[in-house]
Amino acid sequence: MADLKTQLHDMLRVQRAALLLKLEGLDEYEARRPRTPTGTNLLGLVKHSAACELGYFGETFARPSELQLPWEVEGVGPEDNEDMFATEDESMADVLAWSAACFAHADATIEALDADAEGRVPWWPPEVATVTLVQMIAHVALDEARHAGHADILREQIDGQAGLR
Repeated sequence: MADLKTQLHDMLRVQRAALLLKLEGLDEYEARRPRTPTGTNLLGLVKHSAACELGYFGETFARPSELQLPWEVEGVGPEDNEDMFATEDESMADVLAWSAACFAHADATIEALDADAEGRVPWWPPEVATVTLVQMIAHVALDEARHAGHADILREQIDGQAGLR
């Protein structure tokens, strides 16, 4: 039986795959098209999940990356929600390549550290900011599962595809 860290990492990978599956067969327009009044779209859900993984498995565990978070672009801040959509200058291929690099960085962190390795989430309140690697994997996997559910609904609105189909 796999250890807890491996089990949680596998679950995170399943949620990533479910999220990415929702883009399969879509053209650029359908992937980017806002589907809710707040602008939620499939490509934005992938970009957001990748940005979260880069932050939680990068800065939290003092494992910097050369990848730039969307809100680190000059003139942009976290309140702009740049991670929730592809900008005019980003193609679907650009976002998917960047996301794959973010996911690879997260995987490398997870593989390099022990399950009980401590990190600190600087944007969380101090009383809960100290975390372990397994806590963070569980947190991110649950968040991505929620977004995969959002993606299920958005994709179903496009062509009826639901679940892992």
